[in-house]
Amino acid sequence: MTMLEWMLRKVMMDRGLWTGAALARLLEDKAGYRLSAPSISALLGGPPKQMKADTLDALCTALECTPNDLWVYTPPKRAKGA
Repeated sequence: MTMLEWMLRKVMMDRGLWTGAALARLLEDKAGYRLSAPSISALLGGPPKQMKADTLDALCTALECTPNDLWVYTPPKRAKGA
């Protein structure tokens, strides 16, 4: 089980956004930030391996959320006696 879970799709659905095109429009309208279609697709396809701080800031601004809403951390279970 992965410790960091990428929650972008859930955050989008909670806000009534269902497509990458809708996310791209929202990013441009609310944050003045433009991402290419392949970049949007990569973000929707799974957890990013890396992300520019500007992109994270734009996502949080446009979606009115925090980084903690986009990434959920679950600590690993400790073995007994460890």
